[in-house]
Amino acid sequence: MRATLREAAVPGRWFAMTQPPEDLAVVTAKTLAHYSERAAEFWVGTRDHDVKQNIDALLRHIRGTPPLCILDFGCGPGRDLAAFRALGHDPIGLEGSAPFAAMAREHSGCEVWEQDFLALKLPSGRFDGIFANASLFHVPSQELPRVLGELRAALKPGGVLFASNPRGNNDEGWNRGRYGAYHTLESWRTFLEAASFEELEHYYRPPGLPLEQQPWLASVWRKCDVQGECTSGQHHVADLRRQPVVAS
Repeated sequence: MRATLREAAVPGRWFAMTQPPEDLAVVTAKTLAHYSERAAEFWVGTRDHDVKQNIDALLRHIRGTPPLCILDFGCGPGRDLAAFRALGHDPIGLEGSAPFAAMAREHSGCEVWEQDFLALKLPSGRFDGIFANASLFHVPSQELPRVLGELRAALKPGGVLFASNPRGNNDEGWNRGRYGAYHTLESWRTFLEAASFEELEHYYRPPGLPLEQQPWLASVWRKCDVQGECTSGQHHVADLRRQPVVAS
């Protein structure tokens, strides 16, 4: 059970929606420690996961000419970095866990930046696409607008953001040693649209299962040309929202 965004925090276990800086530091430290302590185990358990559907979803919406500059945001041990490089692109990883960052460099041969998600230092307008696979849900909701703004600024004009996160009912807190925010599709849309992204598509994973057996929400977004003004995809998004949700 998790605390919802509208509930008060339970002392010692859950955080309220608005957290002071010292508590945000705890969120980062404890979540990264969880992954760092299990880095080898995590690699063994995830290295063969098939996320081709997600990689394809990002790449097919990018308008640039290959090789594309891709930021793998929360690259973990480097599985997807290696996949992008094998496709002929120029990926760069970003990872907060030092053991994961070292493993990613070894497994992919790519450059990996070791950065805290809540203290990003990203170049402006560098990337054709950002691949945030199973990473952004670790950003507390109160910090998500700022982080999305920083990712948007790091994209080239018309650049594309892919995100896949475990979905929920807008609940947030500690879950098996990691901090997570679990959004509905509607909540996620609200955050992304407020950050001046327009929706290109969304789907649920794993593919081929009933919706109730698809815990992952994947979505693809284009950076609006002018912050606060998204026009080119309005009709597409409106049509998409009128369609019933069907498990892919």
